[in-house]
Amino acid sequence: MEIVCNCTDKYQKCIDACNKCFQACHECAKLCLNEPDVKARIQHISMMHECASICKLSACFMIMDAKHVKEVCDICATICDECANGCSQFKDDHCQKCADVCKNCADECRAM
Repeated sequence: MEIVCNCTDKYQKCIDACNKCFQACHECAKLCLNEPDVKARIQHISMMHECASICKLSACFMIMDAKHVKEVCDICATICDECANGCSQFKDDHCQKCADVCKNCADECRAM
């Protein structure tokens, strides 16, 4: 999906997955703050913010076709897996959806 050039087409599926994960983690974290067991979720909310941050960074590295894009995507996959595992511990719909988005992002980053 060329925006300005086709130089990042090879990354587009992963860029899209990272941007979706960035959004899902922020949305889920906000919803978790309103859950009755919010105190049990504090560490996980922090994890979602870490996941969102590395996803945004990974998307930026891919857009720049940066030298260390593979290494950044590798750590992104690791963090997304951790976040997915954490989300899956909570049974509410938003956490389950976020877990699925994180898993998909991890898979896309690993496939780089």
